[in-house]
Amino acid sequence: MRAHLTANTTPVIEIKNLHKAYGALEVLKGVDISAQRGDVVSLIGSSGSGKSTLLRCCNLLEDSQQGEVLFKGEPVTWLGNGHNRRPADSKQVLRIRTNLSMVFQQFNLWAHMSILQNVMEAPLTVLKRDRAEVEASARAYLDKVGIGDKCDVFPAQLSGGQQQRAAIARALCMEPEALLFDEPTSALDPELEQEVIRVIKDLAAEGRTMLIVTHDMKLAADVSDHVVFLHQGLIEEQGPPDTLFGAPKSERLRGFLSATQPQ
Repeated sequence: MRAHLTANTTPVIEIKNLHKAYGALEVLKGVDISAQRGDVVSLIGSSGSGKSTLLRCCNLLEDSQQGEVLFKGEPVTWLGNGHNRRPADSKQVLRIRTNLSMVFQQFNLWAHMSILQNVMEAPLTVLKRDRAEVEASARAYLDKVGIGDKCDVFPAQLSGGQQQRAAIARALCMEPEALLFDEPTSALDPELEQEVIRVIKDLAAEGRTMLIVTHDMKLAADVSDHVVFLHQGLIEEQGPPDTLFGAPKSERLRGFLSATQPQ
């Protein structure tokens, strides 16, 4: 059983009626989602359903045209409307981004820095934390994800699974309120994928707040408190994993799940 806190607190992340379009292409058409402290929420759906866009709107890497984004009950303040809408307060954006650490599909490690330097860079430059304290923390997180012996090597010398675990350590070193995973295993072959899944399961067992966009239904079933199935920019169905995977109500979700089953 995962560690879990009561759900009567303010959500860490709350999205209300979110709309996002690229020009005339509507990607999100009014989505509501929230994650309480300690919740693991997985977003599933076909390619192009809006999962990754929703995640990027959560930590303000993308601007949305309508709807609210709240962090611990605090709404993002906006200027302008529609396609001209932008966050009004750059300090608020920075605070939210540093508290919602993103782990990307393609690792995004700096090639010219050692793994230890990669993990230390943002806490030093963005949070202005003490170097000795950051280094101790970075080494501890690299140990935690199982690559403590790789501190001094460069990203190109690591396997994809090791690079993704370094990216997770980098996200953790920011001491965020929540972790956002965007298809964290889809760039990896199956063997390396398992290394990363083990780390994500450990983090879930600790009761960390996480939003996970994933194509891996087993991972979503194993770690989630809540699963959201997106279809063409809308939530088609959502609920606890047992219900969603065990007794899907919508025809679209049944079709999606049967298409993702190993043949």
